[in-house]
Amino acid sequence: MRRRDFVTVLAGAAAYPLAARAQQKAMRAIGYIGSGTSHDVASPFVVALRQGLSETGYVEGQNLAIEYRWVEGKYDRLPAFAADLVGRNVELILAPNDVLAHAAKGATSTVPIVFVTNGDPVADGLVVSLARPGGNLTGVAGMAIELMPKRLELLSELVPQVGAIALLVNPNNAIAERIMRKAAEAAGGKGVQMPILKAGTEGEIDAAFSTLVQLHAGALIIAPDGFLLSRREQLVALASRHAVPAIYPWREAVDGGGLISYGTNRTAVARELGIYAGKILKGAKPADLPVQQPTKFELVINIKTAKVLGLTVPERLLVGADEVIE
Repeated sequence: MRRRDFVTVLAGAAAYPLAARAQQKAMRAIGYIGSGTSHDVASPFVVALRQGLSETGYVEGQNLAIEYRWVEGKYDRLPAFAADLVGRNVELILAPNDVLAHAAKGATSTVPIVFVTNGDPVADGLVVSLARPGGNLTGVAGMAIELMPKRLELLSELVPQVGAIALLVNPNNAIAERIMRKAAEAAGGKGVQMPILKAGTEGEIDAAFSTLVQLHAGALIIAPDGFLLSRREQLVALASRHAVPAIYPWREAVDGGGLISYGTNRTAVARELGIYAGKILKGAKPADLPVQQPTKFELVINIKTAKVLGLTVPERLLVGADEVIE
């Protein structure tokens, strides 16, 4: 080998560790706290989140690492999970519901947090205002609480003869009281009784349905909550077993055999969450990114489930539905 070639080889070998370190440095790291289980990493919500990130130039496994933490409905784990992510020096934390957002906020005042809330993030103390969040948090306000009267109205149209419609809430959710208050106000306005059922564990969900039957409630509203979302298959199965017409905040429940849902398009929200995260990774400040509010809400009806329950879906609902599952 000629001396010049030998020197070139040595120079290349010396440069290789530097190039490898540069490539490693290019891998950004963010955290994600989810209410469900590790299986949800393949859910449409997380897939849409990754899509939003990719639209801003960040692809998981290529130039982005995502540290996932799954609560599995056990909210007492949240402080430790949030602190762990902060300790790992992630560049931002994704918190896709109210409880997760509050836990992340409690763990850091400097690491950017991008959230999805069911309630009002201003009233709940997450941000100063929607237009100018003012701190290290921003995201999407899902307005799920504000939609409670509409869900009651839709369910009442399906079962107009029912005098009692129960509400199922997770008492561990920070906004549970506001959900119950909003739903009770709507029920009072319609002259409908509304017994409250509470469930924060899998076993409590089973017990809640037994209580619902004992109370002779003719229908059920499922409140927005990350844990209840993760147990949607159990909820749909129990509603079917007890022949209870139920309305859900998430279309995924209706895709899985539930009767009806009304709420935001969760995949569209997740995409926006990913886009906001990408903007922050590129240098935007959460304080300067307005909290977004959804402008479109989806009504999805499962006709097959309605027929099994012996219900006739009013033509008005069918015409207004975004999707009718046959």
